[in-house]
Amino acid sequence: METNLLHRGRLFDHIQLVVRDLDASRAFYTAVLDVLDIPVNDTPDGFFWADELVVSSADSPAATGVVTGRYHLAFQAKDRATVDAFHRAALAHGGRDNGAPGERAYHPGYYAAFVLDPEGNNIEAVYHGEARRSAPSVRIEF
Repeated sequence: METNLLHRGRLFDHIQLVVRDLDASRAFYTAVLDVLDIPVNDTPDGFFWADELVVSSADSPAATGVVTGRYHLAFQAKDRATVDAFHRAALAHGGRDNGAPGERAYHPGYYAAFVLDPEGNNIEAVYHGEARRSAPSVRIEF
């Protein structure tokens, strides 16, 4: 049996997107999350997951049968080059530009890129500049 490893201690336990086209979403998220060093885990049950993100089809047992609305999800990137690579990967795998990589006015050093995923969700990769975590994550193996 495969051992899975999760890190907990962040704000959300998980986020689920219920999509119309699971294959298009899988191709998009596999590409952009690979750039961010986040592995995608596929299942035969109509969904895939990556850390706290679950993406499922409406007919999956993991869903309630209703496609979710439009969301904004922001992924942390380790540096500016990763934000740039995220943007390129997203556009090459079904994403649409919603804000090219660059500094934003949110705070000094906020460097981000925005894309719309195949379902129209606003997906961001952001690098906040050099920082230190306030607390380590919790390690869970199962």
